[in-house]
Amino acid sequence: MDGRTAQPVVSGVPTPLVGRDDAVTALSGALDAAARDGFRFLALAGEPGAGKTRLLGELVTMAAQRGCTPLWGRAAEFEQMMPFSALVDALDDHLDAQGPDVAEALGPAQTVLLASVFPALATGLAAGLAAGDDAGLALALDDDRSGLARYRLYRALRHLVDAVAGTSGLVLVLDDVHWADDSTLEFLDHIVRHPPAGPVLMAVAYRPAQAAPRLATLARAAGPRGQETAVGPLSLTEVEQFLGPGVSRGRGRALYEASGGNPFYLEALARMADTEVASLPPTVRAAIQVELARLSADALRVAQAAAVTADEFEPSIAAVAAQVPPAAALAALDELVERDIVRSAGARFRFRHPLVRQAAYESAAAGWRLGAHARIAAHLAELGAPATVQAHHVQHSGSFGDQRAVSVLVTAARAVTTHAPATSAHWLQAALGLMPDDGATREDRMALMMELSWAQGVSGRLAEGRDTARELLRMLPDDDWSRRGRAARLCALMERQLDRPHEARALLLDELSRMPNPRAAAAVPLRMRLVAESMMRVDFLAAQAVLDLMPDDADGWEPGLAVAVAALRPMPAFAAGRTGDALRYADLADRLLAAAPDEHLSEWLDAIAWLCWAESSLGRYGDALRHFDRAAAVARATGQSYILTNLLAGRAKTLVAMGRLPEATATAEESVEGARLLDSGQQLVFALTQVCLAASWTGDDEAAVLAGDEAVQRGVGGGEVWEATARYARGQALVNAGRYAEGAEAVLDACAGFDQPQLDRGTLLQACEALAQAAACLGNDEGAAAWAARAAQIDDPSLPAFSGFAPLARAHALRRDAPAASARAAEQAAALLASSERRLDSGRALLAAGQAHLEASDRTRARESLKAAAEAFEACGARALKTQTDRELRRLGVRVGSGPAAGADRGRDGTLGLSPRELEVALLVADGLTNQQIAARLFLSVRTVETHLSRIFAKLEVTSRVGVATALNRRN
Repeated sequence: MDGRTAQPVVSGVPTPLVGRDDAVTALSGALDAAARDGFRFLALAGEPGAGKTRLLGELVTMAAQRGCTPLWGRAAEFEQMMPFSALVDALDDHLDAQGPDVAEALGPAQTVLLASVFPALATGLAAGLAAGDDAGLALALDDDRSGLARYRLYRALRHLVDAVAGTSGLVLVLDDVHWADDSTLEFLDHIVRHPPAGPVLMAVAYRPAQAAPRLATLARAAGPRGQETAVGPLSLTEVEQFLGPGVSRGRGRALYEASGGNPFYLEALARMADTEVASLPPTVRAAIQVELARLSADALRVAQAAAVTADEFEPSIAAVAAQVPPAAALAALDELVERDIVRSAGARFRFRHPLVRQAAYESAAAGWRLGAHARIAAHLAELGAPATVQAHHVQHSGSFGDQRAVSVLVTAARAVTTHAPATSAHWLQAALGLMPDDGATREDRMALMMELSWAQGVSGRLAEGRDTARELLRMLPDDDWSRRGRAARLCALMERQLDRPHEARALLLDELSRMPNPRAAAAVPLRMRLVAESMMRVDFLAAQAVLDLMPDDADGWEPGLAVAVAALRPMPAFAAGRTGDALRYADLADRLLAAAPDEHLSEWLDAIAWLCWAESSLGRYGDALRHFDRAAAVARATGQSYILTNLLAGRAKTLVAMGRLPEATATAEESVEGARLLDSGQQLVFALTQVCLAASWTGDDEAAVLAGDEAVQRGVGGGEVWEATARYARGQALVNAGRYAEGAEAVLDACAGFDQPQLDRGTLLQACEALAQAAACLGNDEGAAAWAARAAQIDDPSLPAFSGFAPLARAHALRRDAPAASARAAEQAAALLASSERRLDSGRALLAAGQAHLEASDRTRARESLKAAAEAFEACGARALKTQTDRELRRLGVRVGSGPAAGADRGRDGTLGLSPRELEVALLVADGLTNQQIAARLFLSVRTVETHLSRIFAKLEVTSRVGVATALNRRN
């Protein structure tokens, strides 16, 4: 160090672990479980200084001894808004060393996503692009401003964790996560709900009193994979052991009583061997202040500067903040390390504990701290550091009216808006706080407030976003109808997401009442929102009344407004039973939509969403999917996350109807994640309803019922159509799970006993069929016949997509007493449903026909129907129905395999009729591996392994893992 003699360095070697037997057992058990069964989540909860970090250090040592990769990161008190700071702290150095291998494992698309978070990957990516890679990949996040791009980012982070874990395992430690930013907490919530496949132990530590509710419930959300361990004070015996024989029993007891058994406080007091017991500091903070007071003036000043700089700081930047030469800063750091105030972390340094940093920060005068932040901000600007790096210090040093500070904060906010909207909102608020509210800045201020409202909304702070939009309304001139209309629509949309439909409606009516001409072009967008509000609460007459007063087009209308009005017209007509009008309106809207460019649609996506749902309800599935996909792309590009989640739920509904279950499941799950990120109860119910249906028809009864239960128990949307649809989906899932009486009761409740039901005609027909099936399975043929008769009454020939449900209901009712007639009805249903693109339901009708033919002793036709049903279920991904159909085929003597000739060829080549991947999975099952371990070994998801396993059971004609092993042993 510039020729100076280095003083002895204390590197922060941890003291021996005393006590904590229960916690150490939990750590060891979690390591064992992760290695054996895959992902585990462990939370250590305790007060400041309780020893959480020391236990995490013990966990890292145990992990290294077992050959796992341990990585450690820490969130920091004074950098709480830095996106993913704890994860960057943990992973970035590893990625710097292993970046190429990790990038190869992840693929270019996910690497680009992660490069927006990890500097190491961004550097490597820049080098790769410069070398000629596809520069278009750098736009991976740019096409999605919805705020839900971070869901894709969280999936990429999960895959990154899996890639780093490999086969040897990963222990990812995140300390002090009570200070983690919202994006980190959202990722933790995501990963416990969608765990990695590999051997991963994620361990976090936090202070309960400072933890957000989402953090405090993570271990419980992880289910059997999660565990929380409380870290409390040491006992008197443990304190005496901690202090060692050099401390007398009397002083040891005094230290125990003074510290309350808190290890950090105890250690600080133990350093004061020359202090009388009566003079010991009364608090841990006071004890640290005593330590700081014993430092030289230069060392104290550098400690204060370091506390301002960062949680992990570079000496050069601390020197700038302290206004001392670099050599003097290094000399001061030697003293700080010797006194164990800070500890070496490679070329950087870190305080030995966050409490020490906090004490050093607070020991500096407020004015001096402001100047230190300003000096660091200026230094970073000279170095050309990104705005996101400067923003923290600019926020703490910017002065009122400082345009450069405002510019840095706004630039930083916009840089993180896609993956950290909460941080974006925080920096936008800071920028607004520095802007004067005068004529020169008024326009810029109002534009920033609109951005802020959006960022608050998509980060789940809907109430704050609503309040910002209301404040903007108060600022806008009374005659600025266009911008007032946009702000009012945004505010009403947030009120709706907050399950406050009455407030949304009142706001719209109030804004309309301010307009001198309520029928002017500027009023149309507000009236359109009123139409949507009326339709949500099943008041289609009111919706139609407003629409009747609106022309199809007019002078002065903005581009796209005529498309939006046309898009709203089909649904009220359909709800009123005017199917012909609804179809004509849908045709007109389709033509207008095809002619409109995307930029004309972005303002009116909430209206276009109603067209998409109407087309799906009318059975126009191809048109619905085409429009859902286009609208979703525009929503992603323009940041309309509230509408995107709704569009995804509608797309999932359409895919379920078409029998495209894997796609439906993925789309519904993305909608759920988006709704959770928004913290919108309404959107979550929409999404969970589709998860429930997709999982149920796939055959995952448990997941279906859980999703249905959550959707119904959310308790929002009472009296509105989406709440009734959620109850119907749950009832259908119960029927599919074989819980016929319970399911029938739930379906009937969702239909309001068919006394002024809120559900649409197509869903009512499906409900009748489900009720007929449940009654027939319970032996109530008379009840089944009654539901079949009601289905015939409801059936509308102008809705051919749903006409097959009436004869299918009749088939259920006839099967016991008239199986031949039942088979004919089922075949009629199958033909009708197949012609309407409802392949799954056509397969169900073919299954019913096959079963009825079998009851009527017509084995040939039974075989034909069942084979066709099995083919449909295989194509749809309906595992449970495929298994049920295979059982029926076996009753007919048909050997069930992976293809038409599998029965004849099965076993000739030693594969037992299994595909290569299925054979691979089966061999691992026979070796005793769990689904999690198989997924990790083969780089598959657990769900994919489960799908393969269900097919293996069916093909091998076994019902257990033992049966798989036995069948393979016979082959060998």
